[in-house]
Amino acid sequence: MMSAHPSNPVSRARRAAIPAVALAAVCGLALAGCSATPSDDPGQGSGESERKVTLVVHDSFPNEAFAEAASAATGYEVEVVSAGDGGELTNKLVLTKGAPIADAFFGVDTIFASRIVENDVAVPHRPENFPESGNDYAILAENAEGAAGAGDDAPLALVPVDHGATCINIDTGWFASEGVAEPESYEDLADPAYRDLTVLLDPTASSTGASFLVGTVAAFGESGFADYWKSLADNGARIEQGWSDAYYGQFTQGGDGGTRPIVLSYASSPAFTVAEDGSATSTKALLDTCTRQVEYAGVLAGAANEAGAKAVVDYLVSPEFQQTIPEAMYMSPVDASIEMPEAWAQFAPEPAVGQTHDLPAADIERGREGWLKTLSEQIGL
Repeated sequence: MMSAHPSNPVSRARRAAIPAVALAAVCGLALAGCSATPSDDPGQGSGESERKVTLVVHDSFPNEAFAEAASAATGYEVEVVSAGDGGELTNKLVLTKGAPIADAFFGVDTIFASRIVENDVAVPHRPENFPESGNDYAILAENAEGAAGAGDDAPLALVPVDHGATCINIDTGWFASEGVAEPESYEDLADPAYRDLTVLLDPTASSTGASFLVGTVAAFGESGFADYWKSLADNGARIEQGWSDAYYGQFTQGGDGGTRPIVLSYASSPAFTVAEDGSATSTKALLDTCTRQVEYAGVLAGAANEAGAKAVVDYLVSPEFQQTIPEAMYMSPVDASIEMPEAWAQFAPEPAVGQTHDLPAADIERGREGWLKTLSEQIGL
C-alpha cells in the first residue's frame, strides 16, 4: 500500500456506516463545546481567513458533525475535507508539501507515519491537553521515538488520536456446528484442516491488508514472510481487494451467501456482532494474529492558519472528542481514561501489550515496496 499502489477507500468501510447515534453524540459536543469556547474568540477582530481552519481527513470520518463540534469548541470556523484513505491522504500531503491543502490533518496511520516525518510535512506540536495521566504510554512512546524528540515534554511530529488492531476474526458458531477446532495462530491458517476457509485482503489495495502484511513480516521475518503467504495461498486463502468485499461478501457472519468462517478484520469487530439481548457475540478476534494500528493527526508545515490547526489537533485529543471515537470510528481512544462501551469490554478486548506483531514505522517505510514486490513475484498479487 504505497504511492504506486493507493489504498482502496472501501478498506476502511468498517467505519463508513457510522451509526446515527454516534453522529448524534459528536454533534452533541457542539452544544457542550459552546460553553467551552474561549472568551477571547480568535475570530474576533481578525480577517475572515484568520478565522477559518481546514482539517483534511481520511474518507471515513464524520466530517460535518466534527466541523460543527470543533467550531463550537475552538472558536474557529472549522472546515473538514476528505482526501481518500490513509495511504491516499499521506501521498497528497507529501506531494503538496510547501503548499498544503489544509492546515491540519487526521488519518495517517502506522503504515505511512514515517513518510510524513521523514519529509518534514508536519510541524511538531504537543497539545496542552494531551491526556498524560490516562494516555496509552506504549503508543506515545512509539510515536515519540519514531517521530519526535525524547522526553515527556517533547513536541510530537505526529499526535496519536486513536488506535486499534487488525486481527483474524472467526465465526465461532460455524466451527462449533461443524465440529472443527477453532484456529488460534498464523500457522493454523495454513493447516489443511482450514483449507478454503480464509479470506484476506490485498496489501496493495487495502490498509487493513497492509497491516496484516506487516504482522507477518514481524512474525516470520523478511526471509520467511513470503513463504508463509505462499502457504496461505496453497491452502486456498482467498484475497479480496477491500474490507467490505471480504467481510460482507465472503465471511459467513458478514451477510448472505458468505462461505468462509475466517476473515481479516479488527479486534473491535466482535463488538458489532453482538446478539440483540447483549448476551453473546457470534464472532471472535484471534488475539495472537493482531497488528497494532495507530491513527495520527498533525499541523501541516506552511499552514495558512497554524494557530487554528493546533487548536483543532488539541480538540482531537480532548475528552469531548475522545469519548465519541469507539462508536463513531470503531477505534479505541488514545486517552485510556475514557470509559469504553460495555460490549467492547466484554466481547472485543484489545490484544495485550507485547502480544501484537508490530514493526517500527521507519522499518515499514523502508521495507514496504520490497515486500509487495516479493509477494507479487511469488503469489501474483
